[in-house]
Amino acid sequence: MSRIAICLLIFCISLTGCTSTQSSSSNAEIKVDANQALDAFLESDWSRIMQQFPEYASYLGVADDQQNSSWTDNSLQAYEERHLADKAALTKLLEIDRSQLSEQQKTNYDLYQWQLEMEIKSYAFKTFLMPVSQRDGIQTLNNFINYAPLNTLKDYQNWLARLDALPQLIDQTRQLMEVGIKENIVPPIKTLSRVTGQFERHLVDDPKDSLFYVPFETLPDTFTDEQKAQLQSRASFIIKEKLLPKYQDFNAFLINQYLPACRQDDGVWALANGKAYYEYLVDYFTTTDMTPDEIHQLGLQEVARNRAEMDKVIEEVGFEGSFEEFLHFLRTDPQFYYETPEALYEGYLAVSKRLDPELTKLFGKLPRMPYGVKAIPDNVAPQTTTAYYSPPSADGMRPGYYYVNLYQPESRPKYEMEVLSVHEAVPGHHLQIALQSELGELPPFRRFLGFTVFIEGWGLYSERLGYDMGLYQDPYSRFGQLTYDMWRSVRLVVDTGIHYMGWTRQQAIDYFKANAAKTEQDIINEIDRYITNPGQALAYKIGQLKMLELREKAKQALGDKFDIRAFHDAMLGSGSVPLNVLEETINQWIADNK
Repeated sequence: MSRIAICLLIFCISLTGCTSTQSSSSNAEIKVDANQALDAFLESDWSRIMQQFPEYASYLGVADDQQNSSWTDNSLQAYEERHLADKAALTKLLEIDRSQLSEQQKTNYDLYQWQLEMEIKSYAFKTFLMPVSQRDGIQTLNNFINYAPLNTLKDYQNWLARLDALPQLIDQTRQLMEVGIKENIVPPIKTLSRVTGQFERHLVDDPKDSLFYVPFETLPDTFTDEQKAQLQSRASFIIKEKLLPKYQDFNAFLINQYLPACRQDDGVWALANGKAYYEYLVDYFTTTDMTPDEIHQLGLQEVARNRAEMDKVIEEVGFEGSFEEFLHFLRTDPQFYYETPEALYEGYLAVSKRLDPELTKLFGKLPRMPYGVKAIPDNVAPQTTTAYYSPPSADGMRPGYYYVNLYQPESRPKYEMEVLSVHEAVPGHHLQIALQSELGELPPFRRFLGFTVFIEGWGLYSERLGYDMGLYQDPYSRFGQLTYDMWRSVRLVVDTGIHYMGWTRQQAIDYFKANAAKTEQDIINEIDRYITNPGQALAYKIGQLKMLELREKAKQALGDKFDIRAFHDAMLGSGSVPLNVLEETINQWIADNK
């Protein structure tokens, strides 16, 4: 090669090198800009959500006085404005060049895009025209005091301001329902008729008997007598002069106009575009491409598998009789039930205390935030489920709470208490959700929002972990664990049956009773819950099965290198995510550890 050729080659390499360096620097700047743009967008849109939904800001513990003293605007105009704001937010998000984002930011981008798109799609179905159910609505707002701050004099004044603004929210709720009647978007009569007793509880003669007066019965000792008197006087006035007349008028509207207009059919298939709406809900709650028919068949398979395991336990305890007779025995024999709500509550406390010391066997990282056990409020307990979990606040001022139903202790079997507690408390909802809220490197929407299929899938997956924690030693407790797994398997069948295949409420109740040992009171409440919240019940089993599949895949791939503590830390380390993202995370974890 001639000297000239060598020089040209060196020159070309130098130019290429310079160009490459400049391009790399330019790309880095673009990536920084794109990442910063996404951070700014997510921060701005999170602020929008907090302003639009002040109760949620109070719930998280990040609200200012304005938010702590107001309710979400539920007028028709506000729903339309929020819909338009969602569409504008999506447009703004799509302006950010995803290809220039870091891998972590690409995940943030994809998850937020998915949530915005699903929210935008939901608007077309107008289910906000059904704002009252046996589980939620303006008749349950007195319970919000469990989440609103109530420590200082200003906190109490903010709560009074909220009560003062409640009549407007009641009016907005009625207006939505009136439009719902006109557009034939109304709930089933069989479930909505259960709310009448909840409203009647608000119709008192003495304002001091009102559920809204409860926070003012005992005020902090740091308040002066004059301050206490002023707060109590103001509360009595608002309840008597503003809330009672509104609840009386609304109750008359409910009984005389709304209930007669409610539909006779139980499933959402009976609504206009009802099947399309249910298909949307299946996508939303499972984050998969499974069809309702596929989910129904999966449910039938899981019911059969659980039934075979249950038969083994029945044989073990030496029961002589049919499966139905064994279920009747479990539902009626006094040995399986506490006699009083107080004894039942103490039983839940005892189970919870046994769980915490076992967690280090299964997890390398545990949440800092504790949890407590509380009774579900009496005014909603007859219409709600066995238990539920309430997450801690973002400001650390409120711990997580495991709420247990003490209504009719004769319908709350002892053999379900262990499996229920691991689902709702630890290592189920509290451990997962509290850990997620402590992932400070993630944007707020990933720390405090989530995907039902992951959250409830983890709760159901955790029930199996009870064996690793030394639970279910008694064969009846093992049957309880199987009952809970069967319960979630039944859900796949009855939820799709009711909302997609035209099953009646009674058909669903009968199928549930024939396959699970839960008491009739629980079964009726559960079926009514599925009717009111279509699709949500599918998330549990779909999520659990994927998590069990990934655990088995990791064990097979890693063999002796498999560490259950590290596996669980990897599962929970990114917070609540769709199942495809979870699978990518675990596949990468397997590759890194192989």
